Amino acid sequence: MASVFQPGDPVVYRATKHSAHPGPRARSISAERNGEGYSYVVEKFWIVAETLGDGQLILRTRRGKTHQLQSNDPRLRAATWWERLWYRSRFPRLDELPPDASGD
Repeated sequence: MASVFQPGDPVVYRATKHSAHPGPRARSISAERNGEGYSYVVEKFWIVAETLGDGQLILRTRRGKTHQLQSNDPRLRAATWWERLWYRSRFPRLDELPPDASGD
């Protein structure tokens, strides 16, 4: 399975979160049924570090953490040109990444 992503490509991952106090970057905020918290989405700005032969991607965060996802994950998409420009400081650069700090 060939991936549409290449190493160095900036990507946006929409992570679903739950908490009593959504942060300033929270989007699509909705109250949970019991009324004690909120469900929301936060966009994560990552970069493709490596593509694996089975359709998997190794993604890196600004702080060097890695995540392995399927390239066809519906929460993952290529960054638009204006996101690359507007949020350029939030995307990591492959040549400036710290050593692998695996984890969430």
